Amino acid sequence: MITLENDDIKADIHPHGAELHSIFSKKEQIEYLWNGDPSFWPRHAPVLFPIVGGLIDDTFIYQGESYHLEKHGFARDSDFEVEDSTSTTATFLLKSNEETLKSYPFAFELRLKYRLDGAKVILDYEVSNPDQKPMFFSIGAHPAFKVPLTSGGYEDHALVFSEVEEADSWAVSGNYLTTPSRYLDGQQRLDLRHDLFYNDAVIFKDLKSTSISIVNNQNSHGLTYEFKGFPYMGIWAAKDAPFVCIEPWCGIPDSIEHDQNIETKEGIIRLEGQQNWTVSQSIACF
Repeated sequence: MITLENDDIKADIHPHGAELHSIFSKKEQIEYLWNGDPSFWPRHAPVLFPIVGGLIDDTFIYQGESYHLEKHGFARDSDFEVEDSTSTTATFLLKSNEETLKSYPFAFELRLKYRLDGAKVILDYEVSNPDQKPMFFSIGAHPAFKVPLTSGGYEDHALVFSEVEEADSWAVSGNYLTTPSRYLDGQQRLDLRHDLFYNDAVIFKDLKSTSISIVNNQNSHGLTYEFKGFPYMGIWAAKDAPFVCIEPWCGIPDSIEHDQNIETKEGIIRLEGQQNWTVSQSIACF
């Protein structure tokens, strides 16, 4: 486990999956991240790469060949190299290898760069293509935040969007997207209830917001999650679980009618040979 710490917060990141395991406010004495209790969900904040969500039959096609790749990809279950670390920064590296090439025929380097700034955890994603040919990928975050954070119950908490939203949510059938319906209709606040997630995740393609805050009706504690540059969003919790996942994505699950060609998959990113791609997000605790 790698621990980053300053005067305000302490963050623990495990090299397995380069996964954030804890965000602890030293000033408030509050843990913000879900503890990974396997009776609900055994993860904390997995990294989704090289796909987000599910593929039809867990399969994609590239240049006429079929490849089997399970939901959310393999990065979350891979051991990353700790490339460098200081008291407040750490960089984790995953490279393509014989095993990844069996299910994903692209050379890549994936770096996750964590850093602390006051009461904020910043995560920079960097994807590099060391090959000459283009690579095709998606990437996303899946952090689970503890609810309730301190006092009160689940329904004493709400998600507050940075913009007033009129947005459709895409339904999920198995791993795949089906039909949309209007979900946010001139709203900036979504009160949390367990039954919001009884039919799986709430998935948005067209949010205007670049941040979502978790607020508590019982006190002033919460967090703000900034995700500019992530065009898709999933919000999810396991059934009746004491957490909520806010999931900014650069990529999205297959639609039910997709032809499985990775080059034409919705949300896929094409990265040319010898090029780098970056995006950042941050979690500010209060």
